[in-house]
Amino acid sequence: MATTGTDGDGHGADSARTVVRRPRLPRRVRPAPAPPPPPLDVLDAGLAIATDLRDGPSGPRAADALRRLGELAGADALGLADPDGTVAWWGPGHDEGAALAGRAAATGRRASDRERVALPLRTEDGAAAGALVVGGAVPAATARRVAAWVGDALERGRLEAGAAEAERARLRTLRAQISPHFVYNALTTIASFVRSDPARARDLLQSFAEFTRHSLAARGDYTTLAGEFRSVEAYLTLARAVLGDRLRVQVRVAPEVLPVPIPVLALQPLVENAVQHGVERSGDGGTVQVCGEARGDDCLVVVEDDGPGMTPEHARAVLAGTADGAGLALVNVDRRLRAVYGPDHGLVVETAPGAGTRIVLRVPRFQPGVVVS
Repeated sequence: MATTGTDGDGHGADSARTVVRRPRLPRRVRPAPAPPPPPLDVLDAGLAIATDLRDGPSGPRAADALRRLGELAGADALGLADPDGTVAWWGPGHDEGAALAGRAAATGRRASDRERVALPLRTEDGAAAGALVVGGAVPAATARRVAAWVGDALERGRLEAGAAEAERARLRTLRAQISPHFVYNALTTIASFVRSDPARARDLLQSFAEFTRHSLAARGDYTTLAGEFRSVEAYLTLARAVLGDRLRVQVRVAPEVLPVPIPVLALQPLVENAVQHGVERSGDGGTVQVCGEARGDDCLVVVEDDGPGMTPEHARAVLAGTADGAGLALVNVDRRLRAVYGPDHGLVVETAPGAGTRIVLRVPRFQPGVVVS
């Protein structure tokens, strides 16, 4: 029940007070941060970016790689410059960023303005490798990590390019080692049959053409085992014409390994070595056996002769490249195989004095990056 009374001024007032509550305002809800991408997606993106950056800013996919890297790092713009001044860019501010990259690359020191920072890049041996420009509100530590990662990607690309050039140099060396003495004897033998046996001369000339085409004019770094065996058969046909009954040959190859890709001139030098050192040096001649077969996931090729053989110490020196005046072709084949397939896939030489020589070549039947062009 409401009661009334008299206030200080003598006026009556209702003693029941009414409480007025303000309506509650809705709370401000902040949007949840976007979840980070799954780790495997980040790893896949990093591998793809590193592959696209290995040729530096002049690479065909450098700008796209910078875009993806910038999105991962939260940058507004990214630029990559090499020591020659070539610049790849993603995002706004190309002209200002390129000038900043030139300063950082020339001085080897960090350069920045209000919008971006340029960090110098160096190879493992300290040589200048250009500069990376990072635009936007990217923490300094993140920018340094991105620059270090890009520098590593460029270094790997440089090493891969050097390894590829070394591989091409070894192949050029193998092609230059084709024996002029053998070529002369083969042509002389062909000429001797021109009048007496024109059909055989024609067949030998075709074998000579196949031999020289594969040895001197084959394009690309890889061929199939079938292509390598064709060259081997052409060589052995010519060698039998030159050596006559002194050379006996057995060739066996399983059909399932014929499509296996291998480096060009990986097999022919082994067969040529067996003929020269295992048959020609023996007064009674000898037998050369070549076989190829599948062993699980590997392709096994064996070249064997029943010639004079050699000591195991000399065989090790041949593969090490320290033997005097012999074995350079084997060294090159061994190093090329190790460079392509890894250190466990070099040549294996089994030999002893008077016991002949057996050379084993083992390659994976399927190897990423080993493709016949």
